[in-house]
Amino acid sequence: MSFLGRIFGKKENEPGQATSRSMSKEDALAAYIIREHRSGRSLEDILDDAYLKNRSTEEQRLRLLEMPEVIRAVGEDTAAMAAERVRAS
Repeated sequence: MSFLGRIFGKKENEPGQATSRSMSKEDALAAYIIREHRSGRSLEDILDDAYLKNRSTEEQRLRLLEMPEVIRAVGEDTAAMAAERVRAS
């Protein structure tokens, strides 16, 4: 199942399949960024969020901004500007 499918999709459990799937910390943070952006928050505001800052380093946030799912969700230009802002802080 795709990354976004695991986050947003609802799928019936098949025989022999675990009832819950674990998500990596990075995937969970990417899902948070995507969800918050879809709710109307700016990427700059999301990156300043204490939730994200308390759970990731600057390097991890930069990696999140390079994830294809995040780039598609927020746009390449927005991600590039945010990466510069993270480096400057």
